Amino acid sequence: MLVGIVGKPNVGKSTFFKALTMADVEIASRPFTTIKPNRGIAYVKIPCPETYFNKKCDPQNSSCIKGNRFVPVEILDVAGLVPDAHKGKGLGNKFLDDLRQADVFIHVIDLSGKTDAEGNEILGYNPLNDIKFLENELDKWFFGIIDKNWSNFVRRVSITKGDFTKEMVTSLSGLGIKYEHIMQALSNLGMKQDELKDVKEEKLLELSSELRKVSKPMLILANKADIPGSEDNLKFLENYEVIVCSSDVELALREANNKEIIDYIPGEDKFEIKKEVTDNQKKALEFMESFLKKNQGSGAQKAINNAVFDLLQSIVIFPVEDENKLTNNKGHILPDAFILPKKSKAIDLAYAIHTDIGNGFVRAVDCKTKRSVGKDYELNNGNVIKIHSTK
Repeated sequence: MLVGIVGKPNVGKSTFFKALTMADVEIASRPFTTIKPNRGIAYVKIPCPETYFNKKCDPQNSSCIKGNRFVPVEILDVAGLVPDAHKGKGLGNKFLDDLRQADVFIHVIDLSGKTDAEGNEILGYNPLNDIKFLENELDKWFFGIIDKNWSNFVRRVSITKGDFTKEMVTSLSGLGIKYEHIMQALSNLGMKQDELKDVKEEKLLELSSELRKVSKPMLILANKADIPGSEDNLKFLENYEVIVCSSDVELALREANNKEIIDYIPGEDKFEIKKEVTDNQKKALEFMESFLKKNQGSGAQKAINNAVFDLLQSIVIFPVEDENKLTNNKGHILPDAFILPKKSKAIDLAYAIHTDIGNGFVRAVDCKTKRSVGKDYELNNGNVIKIHSTK
């Protein structure tokens, strides 16, 4: 799973990336601060089952803070996108190529309206323009790739008499497009498979846009919401679901937490001051606390959770080897957390652990209910599962 952070230059993408990962990246108020893509690890947050079982966990592939389990996901921050990027303007070609592997996009926009289409400082810019131009660039990027290969699709299918949609999947795998994406896009547009061979350019552009939407869903992150007057621009975004955010606030809080000045859990709307602070620090902390209370958090943790759990429809499962002690073979309690697609079955978890475990699947145990279940048991978010296998 790869979450791509997208947007025009100078909207705070790198700050958002650093806040989520605490990685050492360059942050500056100028366009194209990011040249090479930054890859890092962010963490989705869910309740840890340690509270349900009243047993202190010992995480191995994740972390736990006061009953909150933080599970790693990979994120990618790429160079800023500008209008006509699909034609190579700015760092467009590189930007778009870097995004091929992303499963979901978080589109960071400047809610304050203080950066123009190319990331230069300005006043009174409508952030709605950023959403529309980026959607247009991504649609034309998809269209350019699909249109370039379309005649080859038609020729190969006519020769082999094969399945047109399956041929598309093979040719477009580099974009992360799957068979179910194509079928969903066709269904959304009311198109039939047999219409594809003679599709016109206008309809192909429409299909490309729909494929982009279903294969790479996108979340709108209204960043810089801590700047006075920013919330006035929310009226322009009323037709979109957006998450209001201040990456600056989140980054400052995480840095203060690391220095043990405060006790802060990402995603919370409060923190505790642990050390004596200066008057300036106190004033800054009071401002950040006010922002958290007003917006139910900084927005950063909500964004990564929303991208993974809502847009990608994922769940977190906790596999154990001993259903009574809730341990692995080394005695670690509730050691691992696996991210799986929603509606995954017990057999899917078995194969996610190891191919041999899947091949030797006998049964599973839901450790919360102590009930034995079969391979087709549909898993729910937060399940603790023991797999019995002959391997």
